[in-house]
Amino acid sequence: MPVVDLPTVVWGAPSAGRFALLVHGLGSDARTMWRIGEHLATEGWCAIAVDQRGHGRAPRTSSYRIDDYARDLLAVPHDDPWGVAVGHSIAGANLVAASAMEPGFAERLVLIDPALATNPANREEIRANQIRNHRGLTYAAQRESFPHWHDQDIELSVDAVRAASEFALVHSVDDNPDWDVLAEAEALTVPTFVLQGDPAVVARYTDEHAARIESANSLVTHSTISGTGHNVHRDAPDELCARLSAWLNA
Repeated sequence: MPVVDLPTVVWGAPSAGRFALLVHGLGSDARTMWRIGEHLATEGWCAIAVDQRGHGRAPRTSSYRIDDYARDLLAVPHDDPWGVAVGHSIAGANLVAASAMEPGFAERLVLIDPALATNPANREEIRANQIRNHRGLTYAAQRESFPHWHDQDIELSVDAVRAASEFALVHSVDDNPDWDVLAEAEALTVPTFVLQGDPAVVARYTDEHAARIESANSLVTHSTISGTGHNVHRDAPDELCARLSAWLNA
């Protein structure tokens, strides 16, 4: 499947000299990464977020395999390896796959509650939720579900899932019956930091995933943010950004 040209949103000046790639999850778009983009820009980075295929302003395609997403990310123009690549949910899997294809793609990875492996029940849940939200999610319903979210996160999350291609949302699940990049994560060759949702709430990065990957690869570590769900960057943006900076600056 040919790669597609991904639209971008940028925070910070290119003259900063340090470049971060920000990648949204399923049913989102580049703009939904705004809290991380703004934070990194204040820390001296140029943060570039992309609309993944089938989302936002990105081209629509016939295939939504994780490898397709990964090749698109590898094709985003940049002169040197990304200083850090940050991805949420399925984007965590896409970044792991991209790093497996091209180990020099990014110097470091940050994965926000990444969906690295799924089972049939997970996939059916994800598929149903994406269809329901695409067809009927309202600002009021999102506010009722997440009263603690920033107003802009409410607005952007609803706008993004409405704007995404329903075909893309469905086929991101249906085209990946083998959705599992745990082996690739075990073999990562760059420092990788996972910001996990609270398993007591909901976490796609399970404790079992963490134990398996981190026992095999000392470059991978994780930190759990208590009380958050899968959308850690919306549930606790200040805490997430603080932990991200502490790790990047260690």
